[in-house]
Amino acid sequence: MLLEGTPGFRCINAWPSMEEALAHHWSPIPAVALIDIGLPGMSGIEGLALLRQRYPAVALLALTVFDDDERIFNALCAGACGYLLKSTPPARLLESIREVVAGGAPMSPEIARRVVNLFRTLRPPEQSDYNLTPHELRILKLLVDGHSYKSAASEMGTAFNTIAFHVQNIYQKLQVHSKSEAVAKALRSRLIG
Repeated sequence: MLLEGTPGFRCINAWPSMEEALAHHWSPIPAVALIDIGLPGMSGIEGLALLRQRYPAVALLALTVFDDDERIFNALCAGACGYLLKSTPPARLLESIREVVAGGAPMSPEIARRVVNLFRTLRPPEQSDYNLTPHELRILKLLVDGHSYKSAASEMGTAFNTIAFHVQNIYQKLQVHSKSEAVAKALRSRLIG
């Protein structure tokens, strides 16, 4: 009623479950789809991922009563372009639909705060040392600089077998299987300064 009663908006269709929404070919394809998360049968989150594949141009906007971190995170990862609570006032809902069509990512204020907090807690460390010892880091730097095991052993004044032993530990800690993978991971993870 809200959409149909507002100039510039039109409700193309509505379905009571995700299964029914997926069973139909959407024609015409809408600019925005409002998706409830807590649907009977298939959840809205599962449906979001399927709809994102089927209709990549449609802005999928979660509109739900759920405000817990797990559902918010999962909905956004599944393809939601925004996340609104059903308590959103009608004028703000219409504004949010316009916003998502314009490329924005509307969220209810309390959801935006939770998302910001989620990103603060989920942020990966700037640099991970993978529990490498200083000695292993020196050997890894030599590998990054292009040394072979033999030239690394010579540079460090140690035996070839000692270098090979330490390199195997480095591979295990970095979860890699070759020198090139170790070098790539060291550079990507900024292990070598």
